[in-house]
Amino acid sequence: MNLNQITFPVLDVERSIVFYKTLGFKLIVEALPEYARFECDEGSSTFSLHKVDVLSTGEGIWIYFESADLDKRVAELQTKNITFEELPNDKPWLWREARLKDPDGNQLILYKAGENRLNPPWRIKD
Repeated sequence: MNLNQITFPVLDVERSIVFYKTLGFKLIVEALPEYARFECDEGSSTFSLHKVDVLSTGEGIWIYFESADLDKRVAELQTKNITFEELPNDKPWLWREARLKDPDGNQLILYKAGENRLNPPWRIKD
């Protein structure tokens, strides 16, 4: 199997469309006011936004977007008034990450992992 897409809950699809387009994603389906779908600018993954009346409480979902040029991308997004909670930094799990939240509080992690994404030193052997 292959992961096709993930759907994020949002209160205002139109507001979220603006945010995700600013991040550089391509809008491929717009069914306002309930739904929108985006294509990632690298690879073939997609994700969608679905209008909800109430957001769930607690930590919610964490969404990871990989970028080969993480530091450059974060710098470009900062010039577009995107606010980061955490700027790019190296993590103990051998990824470089930057963190921000979308308008509805969904945790977004922009990261660069390279070979360590699928093959970290602690990967379980077959």
